[in-house]
Amino acid sequence: MAKSCKVFSTLLAIFAVLAIVAGVSADPVENEGQKVVAEEQKLEQEFVWTLDYTNYSDIISQHKMIVVEFYAPWCGYCQQLAPKYEEAASVLSSHDPPVILAKMDTTVPENAELARNYTHNGVPSIKIFRNGGKTVHDYKGTRETDGIISYLKKHAGPASLEIKSKEDAASLIDEKKIVVVGIFPELCLEKIKNFTVLAEDLRVDYDFVHTLDTKFLPRGGPVDKPTIRLFKPFDELYADFEDFQVEAMQNFIEETSVPIMAILDDKPENQAFVNHFLHSPGDKVFLFLNFTTDLDHFKSKYYDLAASYKGKEANFLLGDAETGKRALEYFGLNTDQVPLIFVLAMDGTKYVQRHVQPDSLAAWLKDFKDGKLKPYLKSQPIPEVNNEPVKVVVAETLEDMVFNSGKDVLLEFYRLGCKYCEEFAPVLDEIALSFENDVDVLIAKIDGTENDIPRERFEVQGFPTLYMISTAGSLSRFEGNRTKEAVIEFIQTNRGTPAPSDFVKSDLTVSEHAQTDSMKDEL
Repeated sequence: MAKSCKVFSTLLAIFAVLAIVAGVSADPVENEGQKVVAEEQKLEQEFVWTLDYTNYSDIISQHKMIVVEFYAPWCGYCQQLAPKYEEAASVLSSHDPPVILAKMDTTVPENAELARNYTHNGVPSIKIFRNGGKTVHDYKGTRETDGIISYLKKHAGPASLEIKSKEDAASLIDEKKIVVVGIFPELCLEKIKNFTVLAEDLRVDYDFVHTLDTKFLPRGGPVDKPTIRLFKPFDELYADFEDFQVEAMQNFIEETSVPIMAILDDKPENQAFVNHFLHSPGDKVFLFLNFTTDLDHFKSKYYDLAASYKGKEANFLLGDAETGKRALEYFGLNTDQVPLIFVLAMDGTKYVQRHVQPDSLAAWLKDFKDGKLKPYLKSQPIPEVNNEPVKVVVAETLEDMVFNSGKDVLLEFYRLGCKYCEEFAPVLDEIALSFENDVDVLIAKIDGTENDIPRERFEVQGFPTLYMISTAGSLSRFEGNRTKEAVIEFIQTNRGTPAPSDFVKSDLTVSEHAQTDSMKDEL
């Protein structure tokens, strides 16, 4: 979370470093400062700075704010973004203070290690680094030039702006957005400080303003003590709060920013409230409809149901099936099954009722709360024929084929289109053929994107991932080089049943393979 609201210009950063190195240039720390200056002067020749493992830490640490795009040259989305990002960098270089845009190629192995924490959702990934990299915020603007410019100009300025008149209020309080107002009718330095910290921490997600007098504000009465007033375009339209402890304010904003019933449709202004719903704690209840034909039949009943659960660790979303088509597909559902109610419980368990009727919503949700519903699994169809050397497992057959089979199972988690999975596929076939006469060993694979994976059992962060599930009940993850010999050695070492006496072991050991460079996993 950021702790400062001002951005140092490039010139000021250089002067700061020059002040450090002035006088005694023989000191190694001071020489390091000179390296930073030289690097910055080199980078300043281009509008988008190029970072890599040799300069990343130095450049980030020297700036109050710097924006970094993590990209891959082969990525089509990155290629589309590149000219827009460059144009935005050109414009923002003249901003007062300048806003620095940089980029890092994640395909360079040494860079990849640095970028790993910032590319969980793929590339391009844009992050805003503040205070020398002590805090990092996600960039949440558009990928168009004008959107990048306007978003970063806002975030380069103060975290909270002052309202001194009704005209200021009309300009700064957007009636379609959530706006957090700090009202300070009396001086209280601690509360002002905490409000400033809050604004810095949450500036990416909310607009912050402050004022001395409520008479300038569009809604709510006067107050005689410091107060947080949150304006929102739904439900009760505003809410007041008087506890200025930072954590308490954060919880208040988080809870108050989630509508009783969020709406997922094609209106951009509703997307922010959907995001608050998705990041809210508690069970998440989704109702997907065809808005053209079903909205009038469901909306009021669903809203009343949502209101009845307010404060009971459950949040609600009403979604247009066409707008939410990709979300439905992600969970293995489709638009032909609407009206559809879906629950994502706090523990990650899912429940679904297809073709639901308005009058059955409340009873179905009560059954969920009472623990009477069977969880839903996203699963590919069970194969009608499964006679290849490498057996196909799906979510619905995972328990029977892997955990209750009475065999030692090597299970590969793969993804269609993953080049590393494609390269490994013939190797896995050879491994399966090596064990075709061993009745105690099963070689299998499961599509990790089309089937729900029990995360409490398997940690799958990339593809392919290999696990050995032994008859003794142990789970072992393969970490070596994915060669036939190394994987066979892994199976023989971790199996629960004894290997046949006539099985020919590899001359290579896992430790020997570990000394070679392992293939990269694809995220």
